Amino acid sequence: MSNNLQEIGINVGLIISGLFGSLLTIKKGAANRIGSTVMSVMGGVGSANYLTPVVIDLLSIPTDYSYGIAFLLGFIGLRGIEAIAKKLMPEVVEEPKKEEKND
Repeated sequence: MSNNLQEIGINVGLIISGLFGSLLTIKKGAANRIGSTVMSVMGGVGSANYLTPVVIDLLSIPTDYSYGIAFLLGFIGLRGIEAIAKKLMPEVVEEPKKEEKND
């Protein structure tokens, strides 16, 4: 079963580590925002599963720390993805410019 999941790019250990990391980001009042809370947790889990190997390779971190890195990426979640994208591709990721209203 585990080999079948790894063949399609899913590492169960990284997902569980990312899940626990992303669960720490749930704030008070999350019950009122179920949709955004679920999306935040899914983003943390996804970033932990798919970005952990990239971060480990980029920073030359020993693979012994992969579950810790997955936990941190799950905790950081979508904000971590934005930070990594800005670092790796600053010309592609641009801040939206605020337009001033002159009334």
